[in-house]
Amino acid sequence: MRDKLGYFLDTWGNISVRVREGVLVTPSRMNYEDVTPDDLVVVGWDRGVVRGRRIPTSEMELHRQILLERPDLGVLIHAHPLWATTCACAHVSIPVIVDDMAEIVGGEIRCAPYVPAGHHQELARAVREAIGLDAKAVLMGNHGVLAGGTTLDRAIACIQVVEKTAMMFVQAHALGGARPIPEALWREEHHRYVHKYGKPEDLKGLLT
Repeated sequence: MRDKLGYFLDTWGNISVRVREGVLVTPSRMNYEDVTPDDLVVVGWDRGVVRGRRIPTSEMELHRQILLERPDLGVLIHAHPLWATTCACAHVSIPVIVDDMAEIVGGEIRCAPYVPAGHHQELARAVREAIGLDAKAVLMGNHGVLAGGTTLDRAIACIQVVEKTAMMFVQAHALGGARPIPEALWREEHHRYVHKYGKPEDLKGLLT
């Protein structure tokens, strides 16, 4: 696997995909440059390994709980991109400040409290509660970010938008701080993007 975005370092970070038997996840303690399809592991909803010769990521429970809670998500990416992790280290949630965040993420990127490594159940619970039922991304206090989507492409787009928005949010501080988009307006934009964008109804009244 190649990390073209530079969001993964050595063995840190993980990816999951919803499959019929449960959750397809990346293996534990393997450099992403060395991972092949044969190294991926399928873990059942009951936490048992269904298929694979490797040990699943130690943060498997995080993926399992979020996918169980959010049937609208099919893929989750957990990584440590610089700007988003900066916000996570400050325990600062990112309000909706730009259109593509409204469209792709669909809500405030809240920050879950810090949970030490190895406390898998506690970490999963904290992140699950912080992401809620609307947003497709969440910051993990002093750790990184989790972003999702219906497909791998959508999840990648989501984490890219999170990182870009985090950078703008931090840099806007020098100009007096970013001004959030009012909730009613960003919800309207998210609905337009999900249900109308790229369809004739999005240009209603403009086409003759």
